[in-house]
Amino acid sequence: MDLASSSLCQAHKISLTSQPSSPVNSYSYSLGSVSVIGFSLPQIKSPSLAKCRRKQSSFGFVRACVAVEDKTRTAIIRIGTRGSPLALAQAYETRAKLQAKHPELTEDGAIHIEIIKTTGDKILSQPLADIGGKGLFTKEIDEALINGHIDIAVHSMKDVPTYLPEKTVLPCNLVREDVRDAFICLTAASLADLPAGSVVGTASLRRKSQILHKYPSLTVEENFRGNVQTRLSKLQGGKVHATLLALAGLKRLSMTENVASILSLDEMLPAVAQGAIGIACRTDDDKMANYLASLNHEETRLAVACERAFLETLDGSCRTPIAGYAAKDEEGNCYFRGLVASPDGTRVLETSRKGPYVFEDMVKMGKDAGQELLSRAGPGFFGNKAF
Repeated sequence: MDLASSSLCQAHKISLTSQPSSPVNSYSYSLGSVSVIGFSLPQIKSPSLAKCRRKQSSFGFVRACVAVEDKTRTAIIRIGTRGSPLALAQAYETRAKLQAKHPELTEDGAIHIEIIKTTGDKILSQPLADIGGKGLFTKEIDEALINGHIDIAVHSMKDVPTYLPEKTVLPCNLVREDVRDAFICLTAASLADLPAGSVVGTASLRRKSQILHKYPSLTVEENFRGNVQTRLSKLQGGKVHATLLALAGLKRLSMTENVASILSLDEMLPAVAQGAIGIACRTDDDKMANYLASLNHEETRLAVACERAFLETLDGSCRTPIAGYAAKDEEGNCYFRGLVASPDGTRVLETSRKGPYVFEDMVKMGKDAGQELLSRAGPGFFGNKAF
């Protein structure tokens, strides 16, 4: 486990337990109410050893503290998540909301967080599209859910494929965070202020296409992957001149001090479901479904359903620049905006829809918008990876 990458591990306790039946067939070690599978075994010489590491950069400190304990407790709810600081922040947010609604979950050890390393976390040297797309960030977590290793799975909704695995359901979305993208740069206040030839790092084809469409004099470094801290470190090290990050993630990590400016929706339409957290459970687990029903934010769930209907119609993948955003307007209606683009940004097609803020109507709007852009784009619009 890369404990130094997660400031959220601070002050949690660790105990080692073998997990031969885990979905990744490795070790699990418990951080009080947190355990980790799929990471390399830490070097811990004594059960009473406390080990802290502190790494400083101009973007702040990344801290990790590990204290070992021997006890493990039986949890009422086992939450599965990835091991990045942002994923942990989302798991902790879920835990806090559950505890606020259900007093029995405030008991020590009642909620256990299981960190699962996914294929997407392990392979950072290649673009996502080259190794299988966004499902790589959810596959192992889904398997752990189906196999009963965890009870609920907390996901960033923009990482969730438009299909769900059999035996799982995603009935809950937490209140959505700010959907906009943030511009991060040490030398300029906005994309418009960057000199010609400046390099912007992003692994997102959605961001790349919209950047190049509006600022063709800029260059985009595509394989700019890693968690938020990793990307900020690469920027600080001079690998790129600027980058874009989801403002939602920066807010959840309390790292908005790194933001030079926030891009408007007209300048950068967000990814489908950006800023939304989704929580899945097994289809036959009524107990967990009831817990999740108490957390669901229906306005967010409907907006995400509209956007994902749009994405599904386009059969979007990590090779396809697609953006979409649905929100409730001042009149209480749904206003949806969708976009598809050529990867080089030379063509950008947009559309919009307005209608009742009702599930069936919103799904229909998303599908209809997708069909329109499919028709307008025509065959071959996305090169050898069309729809």
